Amino acid sequence: MRNKTRILIFTTPVQHSTGSPSQSSQGIFPVNYIHLKKAIVSNRGQYETVVPLEDSIVTEVTATLQEWASLWKQLYVKHKVDLFYKLRHVMNELIDLRRQLLSGHLTQDQVREVKRHITVRLDWGNEHLGLDLVPRKDFEVVDSDQISVSDLYKMHLSSRQSVQQSTSQVDTMRPRHGETCRMPVPHHFFLSLKSFTYNTIGEDTDVFFSLYDMREGKQISERFLVRLNKNGGPRNPEKIERMCALFTDLSSKDMKRDLYIVAHVIRIGRMLLNDSKKGPAHLHYRRPYGCAVLSILDVLQSLTELKEEKDFVLKVYTCNNESEWSQIHENIIRKSSAKYSAPSASHGLIISLQLLRGDMEQIRRENPMIFNRGLAITRKLGFPDVIMPGDIRNDLYLTLEKGDFERGGKSVQKNIEVTMYVLYADGEILKDCISLGSGEPNRSSYHSFVLYHSNSPRWGEIIKLPIPIDRFRGSHLRFEFRHCSTKDKGEKKLFGFAFSPLMRDDGTTLSDDIHELYVYKCDENSTFNNHALYLGLPCCKEDYNGCPNIPSSLIFQRSTKESFFISTQLSSTKLTQNVDLLALLKWKAFPDRIMDILGRLRHVSGEEIVKFLQDILDTLFVILDDNTEKYGLLVFQSLVFIINLLRDIKYFHFRPVMDTYIQKHFAGALAYKELIRCLKWYMDCSAELIRQDHIQEAMRALEYLFKFIVQSRILYSRATCGMEEEQFRSSIQELFQSIRFVLSLDSRNSETLLFTQAALLNSFPTIFDELLQMFTVQEVAEFVRGTLGSMPSTVHIGQSMDVVKLQSIARTVDSRLFSFSESRRILLPVVLHHIHLHLRQQKELLICSGILGSIFSIVKTSSLEADVMEEVEMMVESLLDVLLQTLLTIMSKSHAQEAGEYVSCLLSLLRQMCDTHYQHLLDNFQSKDELKEFLLKIFCVFRNLMKMSVFPRDWMVMRLLTSNIIVTTVQYLSSALHKNFTETDFDFKVWNSYFSLAVLFINQPSLQLEIITSAKRKKIIDKYGDMRVMMAYELFSMWQNLGEHKIHFIPGMIGPFLGVTLVPQPEVRNIMIPIFHDMMDWEQRKNGNFKQVEAELIDKLDSMVSEGKGDESYRELFGLLLLEKVEQETWRETGISFVTSVTRLMERLLDYRDCMKGEETENKKIGCTVNLMNFYKSEINKEEMYIRYIHKLCDMHLQAENYTEAAFTLLLYCELLQWEERPLREFLHYPSQTEWQRKEGLCRKIIHYFNKGKSWEFGIPLCRELACQYESLYDYQSLSWIRKMEASYYDNIMEQQRLEPEFFRVGFYGRKFPFFLRNKEYVCRGHDYERLEAFQQRMLSEFPQAVAMQHPNHPDDAILQCDAQYLQIYAVTPIPDYVDVLQMDRVPDRVKSFYRVNNVRKFRYDRPFHKGPKDKENEFKSLWIERTTLTLTHSLPGISRWFEVERRELVEVSPLENAIQVVENKNQELRALISQYQHRQAHGNINLLSMCLNGVIDAAVNGGVARYQEAFFDKDYIAKHPGDAEKITQLKELMQEQVHVLGVGLAVHEKFVHPEMRPLHKKLIDQFQMMRASLYHEFPGLDKLSPACSGTSTPRGNVLASHSPMSPESIKMTHRHSPMNLMGTGRHSSSSLSSHASSEAGNVVVLGDSSMGEAPEDLYHHMQLAYPNPRYQGSITNVSVLSSSQASPSSSSLSSTHSAPSQMITSAPSSARGSPSLPDKYRHAREMMLLLPTHRDRPSSAMYPAAILENGQLPNFQRALFQQVVGSCKPCSDPNLSVAEKGHYSLHFDAFHHPLGDTPPALPARTLRKSPLHPIPASPTSPQSGLDGSNSTLSGSASSGVSSLSESNFGHSSEVPPRTDTMDSMPSQAWNADEDLEPPYLPVHYSLSESAVLDSIKAQPCRSHSAPGCVIPQDPMDPPALPPKPYHTRLPALEHDEGVLLREDADRPRGLHRKASLPPGSAKEEQARMAWEHGRGEQ
Repeated sequence: MRNKTRILIFTTPVQHSTGSPSQSSQGIFPVNYIHLKKAIVSNRGQYETVVPLEDSIVTEVTATLQEWASLWKQLYVKHKVDLFYKLRHVMNELIDLRRQLLSGHLTQDQVREVKRHITVRLDWGNEHLGLDLVPRKDFEVVDSDQISVSDLYKMHLSSRQSVQQSTSQVDTMRPRHGETCRMPVPHHFFLSLKSFTYNTIGEDTDVFFSLYDMREGKQISERFLVRLNKNGGPRNPEKIERMCALFTDLSSKDMKRDLYIVAHVIRIGRMLLNDSKKGPAHLHYRRPYGCAVLSILDVLQSLTELKEEKDFVLKVYTCNNESEWSQIHENIIRKSSAKYSAPSASHGLIISLQLLRGDMEQIRRENPMIFNRGLAITRKLGFPDVIMPGDIRNDLYLTLEKGDFERGGKSVQKNIEVTMYVLYADGEILKDCISLGSGEPNRSSYHSFVLYHSNSPRWGEIIKLPIPIDRFRGSHLRFEFRHCSTKDKGEKKLFGFAFSPLMRDDGTTLSDDIHELYVYKCDENSTFNNHALYLGLPCCKEDYNGCPNIPSSLIFQRSTKESFFISTQLSSTKLTQNVDLLALLKWKAFPDRIMDILGRLRHVSGEEIVKFLQDILDTLFVILDDNTEKYGLLVFQSLVFIINLLRDIKYFHFRPVMDTYIQKHFAGALAYKELIRCLKWYMDCSAELIRQDHIQEAMRALEYLFKFIVQSRILYSRATCGMEEEQFRSSIQELFQSIRFVLSLDSRNSETLLFTQAALLNSFPTIFDELLQMFTVQEVAEFVRGTLGSMPSTVHIGQSMDVVKLQSIARTVDSRLFSFSESRRILLPVVLHHIHLHLRQQKELLICSGILGSIFSIVKTSSLEADVMEEVEMMVESLLDVLLQTLLTIMSKSHAQEAGEYVSCLLSLLRQMCDTHYQHLLDNFQSKDELKEFLLKIFCVFRNLMKMSVFPRDWMVMRLLTSNIIVTTVQYLSSALHKNFTETDFDFKVWNSYFSLAVLFINQPSLQLEIITSAKRKKIIDKYGDMRVMMAYELFSMWQNLGEHKIHFIPGMIGPFLGVTLVPQPEVRNIMIPIFHDMMDWEQRKNGNFKQVEAELIDKLDSMVSEGKGDESYRELFGLLLLEKVEQETWRETGISFVTSVTRLMERLLDYRDCMKGEETENKKIGCTVNLMNFYKSEINKEEMYIRYIHKLCDMHLQAENYTEAAFTLLLYCELLQWEERPLREFLHYPSQTEWQRKEGLCRKIIHYFNKGKSWEFGIPLCRELACQYESLYDYQSLSWIRKMEASYYDNIMEQQRLEPEFFRVGFYGRKFPFFLRNKEYVCRGHDYERLEAFQQRMLSEFPQAVAMQHPNHPDDAILQCDAQYLQIYAVTPIPDYVDVLQMDRVPDRVKSFYRVNNVRKFRYDRPFHKGPKDKENEFKSLWIERTTLTLTHSLPGISRWFEVERRELVEVSPLENAIQVVENKNQELRALISQYQHRQAHGNINLLSMCLNGVIDAAVNGGVARYQEAFFDKDYIAKHPGDAEKITQLKELMQEQVHVLGVGLAVHEKFVHPEMRPLHKKLIDQFQMMRASLYHEFPGLDKLSPACSGTSTPRGNVLASHSPMSPESIKMTHRHSPMNLMGTGRHSSSSLSSHASSEAGNVVVLGDSSMGEAPEDLYHHMQLAYPNPRYQGSITNVSVLSSSQASPSSSSLSSTHSAPSQMITSAPSSARGSPSLPDKYRHAREMMLLLPTHRDRPSSAMYPAAILENGQLPNFQRALFQQVVGSCKPCSDPNLSVAEKGHYSLHFDAFHHPLGDTPPALPARTLRKSPLHPIPASPTSPQSGLDGSNSTLSGSASSGVSSLSESNFGHSSEVPPRTDTMDSMPSQAWNADEDLEPPYLPVHYSLSESAVLDSIKAQPCRSHSAPGCVIPQDPMDPPALPPKPYHTRLPALEHDEGVLLREDADRPRGLHRKASLPPGSAKEEQARMAWEHGRGEQ
């Protein structure tokens, strides 16, 4: 349950007098789910506050985990998986740690440790999640109200450092500032032996555990001994579960050493383990068995984290060679496996380890169970880091190193055992003075282990000798050596001994070293009862040197060839190995040497001194009491030496030992007198002595000297009841006078004196606490003030002394003395004086800031208000101004750390100031200039504080407190600003600084509460309120106080104030927006308009909204508030207009920003940018902003690779520039340059973009414009370059492939769309290969919430006004503007292709509908077409890929007109296809022709054109529509023409049909006869069958003909994208004549009836004919193979005209996509689509075999036909075709390959009777055009896929030059205007052979050909017409220039224009050129 939830339902009344419900009450939750938490409830009632009574850190963990929960899930969403799992782990740890805290079972130290872990994890998580840093003190969150700002700043720093520190270093405890030395924390290892499995030994064992330092190669601890029986259990039954030890006193340094736990296993038994013969059974020897090791470093981490015992298994390895036993542990560690044997699986020691920290008392207190298990304390060899007074120890550690012995005449080496005894001076063996290891009792003798057959044994065994101190002197060690025989008797024969005394004659103990002892011979009969017999002998070489005359008759003789080595280490607090120290401790024995002994104390090592510290100090003070006059100075010097020794870092931790001694053991009651006297004497001599080393040492020892002085005085006073008090006070006074004297000396010329003063200042603050024991606070403060006042100022001393002085002041402030208000009143002035001096000179700023921080911290915590007021007043007067100046200096240098320190100091001071302080501050200024300077300083500091971000972003607590202090200060100072600088004394600088500060304050990121969590926002509001509102009220109030001076801030403050109003805080906006009305009003008064306000507001609004400021609510509020104000003004009209413009601009800016910042598509961004750019240009005329957005739009186009659009966009800027030398300033990325240079650079860049976008036609005029400029400047190099560029563009136009794009109309309906799209319709230029379905999916992905409309009708108001998004998409057909270019017969198709789809502003689409009653039997009677023409605002392409529809025009097409267009289009389509097959020389596939013929003929049989007959040739219809007579006649002619065309098509089909397809051909013949029969009565002229129908190949007299030019009415044809086109997306229909499904046909040769009147050679003479307008080209792919068997209108040949609109968006399956209402009866036609090849995916070479080549080249006639056909068979680009449908076309038609025999028959020409049909202008087609989309094949919609015959020049010379280019690239044929325009009809030869054709061509005379009737002949001298300028409206000046150029060039002689790619040196080309010129000459 949450903390504040209290829900109870009572069944009986509750007694309210009690605090809890009665027993009969029932809650709504089960009891076991409820946990009652103790809490404090304040303000009971509706708004009560509940604070749980639990640890604050538990509450923090709860709140933090709740905050992390949502952020944690977001990490997964954002794919930050690593942090996601880390944070989950940390959260689980926090939950567990919180549970431990709540359990209440932890000790205080454990609670502290748990809190430390919690805070580390909380801070880590907050940092990685970007949350606020939490300031803490002792793991608790601090309250910012309870501490000073300086302390808060330091806590933030320390919290940041704690987050950055590694949590692995658990023992790293950094001492805090001012904290005394902390004693190092010792570490302890608890070890417990669980078991030892060694089944193969079968003997008792001793296991020795010790700690071994591998790096130093020595043992560092005593040994822990465990004695086990042969079964592996303890030999002592009481030791069960008690085999444990504690290895103590390991320092932090030890824990970093390469330590190992080493276990040596010694067995007790036979000499050889597996040989019972070696020695008797009753004799047991100590024999080595094995060793095990464990690395401490490897397990330390786990032990540190676990906090409890952890088990480990140690493998026991055996030694291969006993002579290396002493090194077995090293070999195992080094892994020298050859020297030891691995154990079996059953051998191992199982131990448990635990790491403990703290002193022994703490360990005993926290772990009592460990000590209850018979714990063996195993000490460190040597002393621990700290030896406390009273810690008495006297241990001698002896190591048996090695021995070298003689063989003694034996055949084998000896088995040597060493026996050791400790004997006293009287020969008595000391009892229990030998310890083999802890855990076992001491013994009186020691027997070493035996190494088998080794005369040079190496033992390395350590024995501890705990000998009592009183028995140490005179004692000695005796070592007896025995050979252990393995014979039956098993005797141990003594053969020698050695001895060593423990003390030397001078009283020092045996030195810590290796000692070589002499071995003396002896035997079993020798007796040692009289130890004096051998003690007189030398024990070692040193002794031998001391007594050289030794008689040779002694009983013991030394064995000179044998030796024995031992090493010793003494750990004693009472015994020493230093002679000088021993002499001092026993000074009474040498009374005449005391002076020398005290002098030699300095030569004693520090280790010895700290070991005997208490004894030495006692001795010194006893000597001092003995003779003060004689020894006083020497004792003082010795005391200073010892005190300074403890200052060494090595012995620093012994200072607590000294403190303990002074407090508890010091007894020198009279010492203070001599100490004061000596100290004063040293100080008084400092001015005279040159060498002052001893004085400096005394100054450094000042702290402990005063401790001794004060403690001595206390002891004396206690003993004498306060006698001699006045003398003591007087002596202290004199001592301080000497201190002041030393400090007042001029040390600039004396470095020695400088060091003395520094030492004194460093030690001076340490004596305050001692003085407070004897003097009052005021007295001590006076002492200190006098001392600090005696120091010279900073001007007179060096920099190093400055540091020392300030450090002394800092320690004074941090001392306990300064915490008393009585002392602060005395000390604060002198402290502030020194700080003020340093801040003025900008010296030692960090130290000064630390002092100030400590002062403010103390003042904040002070409880006496009166004193605090006085102290704050003192600090304001002394520090405020200098603090501001210091901060300005620091901020100018960008020193972040120093700035943070001083900002916290300034804020601390301002926070402490109250009304009285501010009043005194303002009253103390002598003049307004001083006040002005102060205000400017503080405002500047505040501004810098917010701009520089002195505090990091996550220091939210610090930032909020800073803001609160600033707003409070500003409120105090604003009244002074208004009072002093408003009327006559108005000062713009101060007011501007104030306004700038207020604006920065409100815009602070830390105050934007809207972006933080609600819980955090509530906490801030509750504590501080919304400080932005407070400052906004203050700002508005001050603005109103300005009066007439407001005009000074127009327009300067418009931008800043606008930024304030854009803050998403409603109250701030309501306060600040009316200021703009005020500004408008004041400028209106002054200037009569508010142009400045208008211009500045618009400029700033653009930049700020783009930065993310502002929203829709702001736009509405801005308009509402200002319109309300403006309505009351006399200038309301202009005001309303301005406000309206700004709100409209804001609406567009918000749309633009939303598009840019989101993951919107490029189309949205581009559209939004265009909308905004046009607004700047057209509505508010901001040219600079307009140009900025031009470049933004250009960059977007470049990113989307819309290079053409990018060029057009950049052209807008280029058009604003002129070819002038006017200098232009630096702007955007343009440098400072002239206008000419900038325009030149722009033109070059635009040309480059046009080139990349393959829009070379648009780049050519720019090339000419640049060429004109270069020519006028005679810059021929650039002129050459640009002319080459222009030429290359012409080559690119003719050679490179370009795809024709599709166009789509898109309607955006609903209020959810962005403003620039809402309820508007656009036409979009599609991408390459993009069809309707792909475009639809793209749009739906850009607007995922949009719904696709399924009908083409215009939406009603309900859809327009709804809060939703509706998309209406269908394809539209472009209506080219340059029709004349498309009608010119000599224009290459690639050029025409460009003009068909470029510079297009009008588009159309058709929708079929029924008008009047629908005839069920023939629905064509009422089927009308609704034709919509859309006019755009701009032509495509342009600055965008889509433009808005500007105008719609609706025209209705009657059923009869529709029928005419359908039949005419189908005829054109058939003629185009037949003509291509007719002139082919080789065929690999005639499938297209088969399908087209089948579709028309078969559909006609089942209805077809008969439906038109029934509908329009009926007498009733003719009678009702007398005005349609001409149209009916036209339809009849078209039907008649279709029969002729089909006849020729069947003849061609018969010629090339594959044998397997003959049945199909026969079927077509039969159906064609039926078709003719059905039309016989209507058209009597059809009684003559075509050759194909009669089954013969006899040629008929059909001829090619040309026709008159096309009339404008011919344009009214249904486009391929019309909604009438049922196959708009599927591309197929059951109709044979469905022109609306197949779109317009083009490039068709027109045929007509004629007799055979001319020779076959003339057939190709008339190949240069006019063709229909290419823009109406159709697509053969619209024809299906099969049709319905029923003759219903829906399945008729014209059924497409009434089918559902096909271009609408639909979600239907792909088979019916594009026609949502498509019935099943139409779907049969799609099955035949499988026969179609994949036009876009199949290369042309797959259709035509290589057999057509002739000597590697195409024959000229075949080549011409091949070039015409190949382009038509390129892959088709269908915009409405789904991917699935395209995949159905992947069949190959190799089965239809048929060798070409004779030339196919020619198409019959159209009859020449009067007809409204129009001529078909030529449209040359190249094979490349099929790939780049330049012809109808790739026109992208329902285009034919089969082009007509291209305009060709076959040449008339005897041989044709070899071609290296395409047919398009051939020179255009010259036409003779004088020749007859209507040539005679040519006969058609069905059996014309290739050779005949070629011969006829060769025989043809070389002459010019007459032009078709549709071609207007040109003057042969005129150059070819240039292509019209695509954007002539954009470059009006260029037209004039070009016209001039053209007129100039008109008189120049022109050569033949030809392709640049032709070989210029070709002889054949030269022949062709001469022939052409000859023709011209004849003219």
